[in-house]
Amino acid sequence: MDFLFFCNFVPGMTLFLTGSPTRYGQESFTEENGFLRRVREALSEVTGGRPPRVLLVSAAPDDSAFTASVLEGMSLCIHRSGIETESITMLERSNATSAAELVAAADWVVLCGGHVPTQNRFIHEISLKRLLQGFQGVVMGCSAGSMNCAGKVYSHPELPGEAVDPVYGRWLDGLGLTDINLIPHYYQVRGMVIDGRRLFEDVVFPDSWNHRFYTFPDGGYVMVRDGRSTLFGEAWEISGGAMRKVSEENQTYSFMNLVFISPHFPQTYWQFCAGARRNGVNVLAIADTDYWNLSPELRDSISDYYKVNNLDDYEEVYRSVAWYAHKWGRIDWIESNNEYWLEQDARLRTDFNVTSGLQNDQIASVKNKSEMKKYYALGGIPTARQIKGSEGPEAVKAFAAKTGYPVIAKPDNGVGAVGTTKISSDEDLSAWFESHPDNFGLFVIEEFITGLLVSYDAIFNSKMEPIFENNSIFPTPVMDIVHYNLDACYWTNKVVPSKLAEIGRRTVKAFGIKSRFVHLEFFQLDRDREGLGKKGDYVGLEVNMRPPGGYTPDMMNFAHSTDVFQIWADMVAFDERRKGDGEQFYCAYAARRDWRQYAHSHEEIIARYGNALCMSARVPDALADDLGNHAYIVRLHDEADIEPFFRFVTE
Repeated sequence: MDFLFFCNFVPGMTLFLTGSPTRYGQESFTEENGFLRRVREALSEVTGGRPPRVLLVSAAPDDSAFTASVLEGMSLCIHRSGIETESITMLERSNATSAAELVAAADWVVLCGGHVPTQNRFIHEISLKRLLQGFQGVVMGCSAGSMNCAGKVYSHPELPGEAVDPVYGRWLDGLGLTDINLIPHYYQVRGMVIDGRRLFEDVVFPDSWNHRFYTFPDGGYVMVRDGRSTLFGEAWEISGGAMRKVSEENQTYSFMNLVFISPHFPQTYWQFCAGARRNGVNVLAIADTDYWNLSPELRDSISDYYKVNNLDDYEEVYRSVAWYAHKWGRIDWIESNNEYWLEQDARLRTDFNVTSGLQNDQIASVKNKSEMKKYYALGGIPTARQIKGSEGPEAVKAFAAKTGYPVIAKPDNGVGAVGTTKISSDEDLSAWFESHPDNFGLFVIEEFITGLLVSYDAIFNSKMEPIFENNSIFPTPVMDIVHYNLDACYWTNKVVPSKLAEIGRRTVKAFGIKSRFVHLEFFQLDRDREGLGKKGDYVGLEVNMRPPGGYTPDMMNFAHSTDVFQIWADMVAFDERRKGDGEQFYCAYAARRDWRQYAHSHEEIIARYGNALCMSARVPDALADDLGNHAYIVRLHDEADIEPFFRFVTE
């Protein structure tokens, strides 16, 4: 089992972990993998553009000749890199009593290379861990300095006698700025032999059974910023007695722990896990089925698996997350991307202090339709008038007299069209109250708005900026499909209308939502309505803080020639989009019911739409009420071809 140690990384600090900031033979910081650029940017943010004050921390504080040579060499290297400095000071034995003042005055602290245990003793003597608390500048480790940045430092043997010394301590307390253990200088140390023992095969590999190490060549590096760690360049992970390559040159690897709840449902959600894993995220799955019942694709996309007996049992799920925190360290994300688990996700995030998502105190605003109204109002977004069922029959009847019938009764906290009823008269309203004697207070009643149901689907980063946007059109409301057992037909647009994009972005801002996939529903008015808008305007219906259901994410991929699962994973790991778009299409969905007879056979559909057909699949039973039993998805160049496709499949 991995040790559990906590990183006390300081917000506002930028940390660079290197073996050497230069490539072999270079006399200045490498520009490869963006290293020099990122160092300059980090320093500029700290100093506002003035030359930084640099403090070097010696790894051999009592060796004045070695320390002097390191000071001279690092000073030349910094200046040859084009970085002007106000001062460069070496912290060593002669000025150790002034450590507090020197750290407080510094903009940039560089932990120099050398012998790990020797430097480790010195940083404890000067209480450097305490002195760096609250430090808002740049910290850079070089070799031993990078290793000593860890909370629990792995100090592998490097001098003669250390590999066979029974009292040599391979685990030391470090600065706690990261939980990453490095083996620097990959190409120089890969074949090293110490005391007749191969460093990797005979020392590091056996030590990795309960731990995880990372190794990369000089010029590669890890940057830690705002608590997130990213490795740049060619690198390997060593764990469980084996080594695997995790990143190539000019690639990145993200050190994050993502707990993904119920990744096996819907069945396409394994692709969220796969995208995150490709980005170097540790995907820690929790579900209520045996591991071997998971699809092979999902098993290949997760780093670890914890089976619970019941996902609805919060205490059991809590224990599984706690186990992951114990085994893998700090949890960065907890997500299911599933409406059903939104409240549990928020509770887990709150309890484990995971700030990259909705918290307990936010969940009512995105789950309860009555609470949504307040935030719509904050954004100036028109919505249908509403009253709570708890107001009672007479108050609701008076409300209906004002808005006119029909009205819609729907669960205040509900998913999809389940429990939704259209009420067309006072008699229907009385009958509805009579049929809900004990739970009418859990419903809201809204005025009925006619128009086209549309969605604004988007992925937003932590700055509440959309990095992907989509629009889907639902000519038949889901409520009618469910209630009347109709065939499901809808399509995804080539582009998002500008007015819809504007109101969608405004809605997200009003709700204060960031770092999420969202599915927002709007009515596009089919006529002018007083208090709501003109024909063609959009009226807020519901916010859903998760991807659209069913196969709509796949339809987005087909329509935009992209991968929304990977775009979401890029947002998680990098807070940006790295997957582009290709050719744009209309993507249409039509589904059939098993019990209904149709004019055209399955084979005829395949023959007619073979070149355009993207998917023909059985719909899971849990989704069949909304989406039919068998789905056909095509992508089309012309909007005029959508209706003939619907007719051919469903007539």
